[in-house]
Amino acid sequence: MSEPSPEQVGAEQAARLLKAWETPTGWRYWSAVNNSAVGVWYTASSFFFFLFAGVLALMMRTQLAVPDNDLLSADLYNQAFTVHGSVMMFLFAIPIFEAIAVLLLPQMLGARDLPFPRLSAFGFWCFMLGGIFLCGSIFFDAAPRGGWFMYPPLTSKYQPGIGADMWLLGFSFIEVAAIAAAVELIVGTLKCRPPGMRINLVPLYAWYTLVAAAMVLFAFPPLIAGSMLLEVERAFGWPFFDPAGGGDPLLWQHLFWLFGHPEVYIIFLPSVALVAMMVPTFARRPVVGYDWIVLSAIGTGFLSFGLWVHHMYTTGLPGVSLGLFSAASTAVAIPTGVQLFCFLATILMGRVTRSTPMLFMFGSLAIFVLGGLTGVMVAMAPFDFQAHDSFFVVAHFHYTLFGGAVFPIIAGFYYYYPLVGNKMLSERLGRLAFWLMFIGFNVAFLPMHLTGLRGMPRRVFTYPAAAGLGGLNLVSTIGAFILAAGVAVIVWDLVRPRSREPLAPRNPWDAGTLEWVQEMPGKPWGIRSIPQIDSRYPLWDQPDFLRNIDEGRFYLPDAEEGLRETLVTSVVDARPLFCQRLPGPSFVTPLAALTTGGFFILGTFKLWSLALASLVAALLVFVFWLWTGTARVPEKQEKDVGCGLTLPLYASGSSSIGWWGVFITMLADFTAYVCLVFGYFFFWTVHADFPPAPVQGPGVLWPGLAALLLVGAWSATWLARRWNRRDRGRACHLGLLGGAGLAALGGAALVAGPLATGLDPTSHAYPAIVWLLVIWTAAHVGIGAIMHLYCSARRLAGHMTPRHDADLGNVVLYWHFTVLTALLTVAVIAGFPLLA
Repeated sequence: MSEPSPEQVGAEQAARLLKAWETPTGWRYWSAVNNSAVGVWYTASSFFFFLFAGVLALMMRTQLAVPDNDLLSADLYNQAFTVHGSVMMFLFAIPIFEAIAVLLLPQMLGARDLPFPRLSAFGFWCFMLGGIFLCGSIFFDAAPRGGWFMYPPLTSKYQPGIGADMWLLGFSFIEVAAIAAAVELIVGTLKCRPPGMRINLVPLYAWYTLVAAAMVLFAFPPLIAGSMLLEVERAFGWPFFDPAGGGDPLLWQHLFWLFGHPEVYIIFLPSVALVAMMVPTFARRPVVGYDWIVLSAIGTGFLSFGLWVHHMYTTGLPGVSLGLFSAASTAVAIPTGVQLFCFLATILMGRVTRSTPMLFMFGSLAIFVLGGLTGVMVAMAPFDFQAHDSFFVVAHFHYTLFGGAVFPIIAGFYYYYPLVGNKMLSERLGRLAFWLMFIGFNVAFLPMHLTGLRGMPRRVFTYPAAAGLGGLNLVSTIGAFILAAGVAVIVWDLVRPRSREPLAPRNPWDAGTLEWVQEMPGKPWGIRSIPQIDSRYPLWDQPDFLRNIDEGRFYLPDAEEGLRETLVTSVVDARPLFCQRLPGPSFVTPLAALTTGGFFILGTFKLWSLALASLVAALLVFVFWLWTGTARVPEKQEKDVGCGLTLPLYASGSSSIGWWGVFITMLADFTAYVCLVFGYFFFWTVHADFPPAPVQGPGVLWPGLAALLLVGAWSATWLARRWNRRDRGRACHLGLLGGAGLAALGGAALVAGPLATGLDPTSHAYPAIVWLLVIWTAAHVGIGAIMHLYCSARRLAGHMTPRHDADLGNVVLYWHFTVLTALLTVAVIAGFPLLA
C-alpha cells in the first residue's frame, strides 16, 4: 500500500481541524464560544447600542432646536440624556474595544483562540443582559435620571424610584463583562503568542490592547466599589453619601472619576491601536518609532490615573491640589502627541494608498487635535471655573471621543470587514458616509463651544428665547441630523445584500501583519498552523510564509484527538511551554450569566428569597462549569506539536494560564477592596471625630481571633498542596477540610466583632463602612472555604493528582489575596481606632 501524498495528508489534517473547530448550527449556534462567533456578537451588539444612544441624542437635539420647546418633558429629557451618556460610555465605547479585540487578537497573535473562550462568552452574555435592562428601562418610565455619572445625593436621596437601581443593576453586569474581557486579553497577549514573537515583535494592536486591558483592571474597581456603596445606601439606608449620617457625596466623585478619567484613555488607546495597524499598511512601510509608540502608550495609561481631580476643580479643593492636577492634565498630552507624530512620520515617509479607512483616519486626526486643544484649555483651572458644566465641555469631550474613538472604529470596520464578512464594503458609500459624518459632526458640535461660552448650561431641557441661543442650537441640531445620515449610510453598507458580490481577495490591502493570513472565506480554526515568527510584518518579510502556513508546515497542523488546541508560550521571548486544550461550545455560559443576573435583578425588586435562590443556582452552575471544563487530566503527558517539538499537555502553578487568570482577576478584586479602605480613611479625613463618640468599634478580641483563624486557613491550604504533591492523600484532605473549617470559624469571628458591639450601619457612616469591610472579607473567606471543598472532591474523583494539581495551585493563590485582605481589614477596623 503506497504512502499518502503530502497533499492528501494536508487535506486530512485540515478536515480534522475543521471538525474540531466547527461552529455549531441551528439553535446550538448560541452555545458557541470561539472568538470568531463571540467577537461578532459582541461587536454587533455594541454597535446596536451605539445606534440606540444616537437616536436618544437626536431626540435631545430636536428638543433643543428652538427655545421653550415642549416636545420632551423635563423628566423624559433627563432619562434620555442619562441613558444616552451611559450607553455611549459603558455599552459602546469600552465594550467595542473589547469586542474587536476578542475578534481580532487571536489572528494577530497567530493563535487558535484566546485562552479562556468560555469566559469571553460569559462576559458577552453579562454585557447583553445589563445592556437590555438599562436600555429597556426608558420604555417603562423607569430609566435613571441622574446623568451618566449618577452623583449623590441626587441619586441617593432625591430619586426614590427604581431608575438609579436600574443603572446600578445594568452596570453590575457590564463591570463583570469588562473584567472578564480584560483577563482574557491580558493572558492572551502575554501567553498565547506564536513561537518567536518576542516582546519587541508584538503587533502594536496587541500592545495597546494590553495597556487598555490593564487599565480596566485598575479603573473599573473604583466604580464597582462606588456602585456597591450607592446601592447599599439606596437599598438599606447605610449613609455613605448622606452628610446627616456622617457620609459625604464627594466620596462618590473621587471613586467615580478614579474610573472616569482613565476610561477616556481606555476608549482612546484601543482606537489608536486600529490606526497603528492601518497606517503602515496604507503607507507601504513599517511604522516609524515602534519603541516610542509602545512607551508612549504605557505612559498615557500610567498618567491617566493621576488626573481624576480634573473633573472636580469646582468642589472646593485646595489650590495646591488644583495646580498639581492641572499640570498632570496638561502633561498627558505629551505621550499622546508622540504617538500621533510617529503615525504622521510613517505616512510622510511612505507611499500612501488612498482608501476609505485612510479617509476616516485623516478625519479622526483633524477632529481629535481640535478636541485636544480644548482639552488643554479645560485643564487650566481658571478657565475650567468659567466653562464648567456648560456646553463648552459637551463640545470638548465629543470632539475627543468622536475623533479619538468613533472615526478610527469606523475606519477599522472598513479595513477589517473582509475578515468577518468575506466581502469588501463599498468605497463609494464609505466616502459618502465620511463626508456626511465629518461635516455633520463639525456643524453639530463646533457651535456648542460658543453656546457654552455664552452661558448655556449642560443638562437643561429648554432655554428662554431671550437668551439669544436659538440660532446656534438650531445649527447644532441640523448638524446632528447630517451626522446621523452618515451613520445611516454605514449601517446600510453593513447590512445590504451581497450575495452577488465576489469574495474579497486574500489579504486585500496587502498588509504585512499576521491576521491577514486568513483564507476567504474564513475558517473557524483561526489559523491553519501556528507559525514561527521572525518579524513584525511576517507577510512582508518572511519568504513562503503563507504557503508554509497553508500546507501545515508549522505548529499544531492537525487535531488527531479531535480537540481544540493552541500553544502557550513564555511572556518575554515566546518560547513554547505547553499545548493548551480549549473547551468547546456549551450553554453553561449564558446559563451562568442568567443565574448571576437573577440575583441582581430580583434583588433590585426586593425579592430577596428568589434572589438568594438565584445566587445558589449561579454557584452550582459555576461549579459545574469548572468541574467539566477546566484542569482536565489528559490521556497522555506529552504531544508532538510539529516542527520536531514535543510539549506537555498539562501545566499547573504559575506555568498554567489558569493561574494567570486567577492572579489578574484577584488584582482587580483587591483594587476594589482597597477602594473600600480608601472610603474608610476618606471619612476619617473629613470628620474631626472618626470613629465618632460614643460609638465603639468592633474591638480587638473578635477581629484578632478572626485573623488567627484565617491565617490558619491559609496555612492549611498551602500545606494541603504540599501534601498533595507528595501524594499524601489523607493529609491533603485533612488540610483542605481543616482549612474550610478554619475559614468558616474565621469568617464567623470577623462578623461577630461588629455584631457583638452593636454597631448599627444605618446610624452613621462609620459603622456602615466597618460592616461593609467585614462583609466583603467574610464573603471572600466563604468562597475560599467552598474552594477547599471543591478541591477535596476533585481529589476524591481522581481529577486532581500529585502531578495534575492546577486547581489547588489556583486556590492557594486565591488564599494569598484573601488572607492579605483579612489582615488589612482587621488592622483597619480593630487597629486604627486604637490610634485615632
